[in-house]
Amino acid sequence: MNPSVKFILVTVSMFAIAFFFNPWTPLLFWISIILLQLLMSRINWKLWLLFMLPFSIGAFGYLWTTVVFGADTGGTVIWSFAGIDVTDEQWARALSLAFRVMAFSTLSLLFAFTTDPVKFILSLMQQLKLSPKLAYGVMVGYQFLPVMKDEFTQIQQAQRLRGAETEKHSWQRLLAMRRVLIPMLAGAVRKAERSAFAMEARGFTGEPRSAYYRPIRLGRIDVFMFGVFMSILLVSCLGGSWLS
Repeated sequence: MNPSVKFILVTVSMFAIAFFFNPWTPLLFWISIILLQLLMSRINWKLWLLFMLPFSIGAFGYLWTTVVFGADTGGTVIWSFAGIDVTDEQWARALSLAFRVMAFSTLSLLFAFTTDPVKFILSLMQQLKLSPKLAYGVMVGYQFLPVMKDEFTQIQQAQRLRGAETEKHSWQRLLAMRRVLIPMLAGAVRKAERSAFAMEARGFTGEPRSAYYRPIRLGRIDVFMFGVFMSILLVSCLGGSWLS
């Protein structure tokens, strides 16, 4: 699927769901997105569950704090706990916030797990006319991330070989990070300078191009998935409004 089309669909879906305050709309949308991933994607579900764990905790936090500390909006008391009366209005609002967090996080992970970052940047340049200066800057910075990770490990190991003491307390280790971060910062400046010289030597000017080595095109699958996303969004909105 074209990454720009997917990005637009994800953004439109999030904005549309944000205007529905009943609990059924985000619930239906959340379940539909999970089914979409099950049927039409190949992702690592163990890693997906690991990434969903903090979002699930956050959703439960929204649910609990809205029930306990939410403003009194009236309504019928449906249950009481430890002297706290929970009305149907409070419970519906709490569920709406919790399901909205789950729907947004699931949709974001769908985009992150099924999108190649390099293809996404190229698609933004070709379909959405993003400035090449910004696009290639982001791309180069993204490709530096694994290099910086390896360099961090190498600097730490080199300092240990030279007899650098290992601090026992967490605050001491935090202060000692400057011994690693300063060499990493110097190395990052050198790498950025070399990358800039290399791009300039290869004729990079930042002007839009008429042709690309890796063209990202629109196809039938994009039209099909556009219809699938819009159908999910429409059914969730109409079904949630009807159930509420």
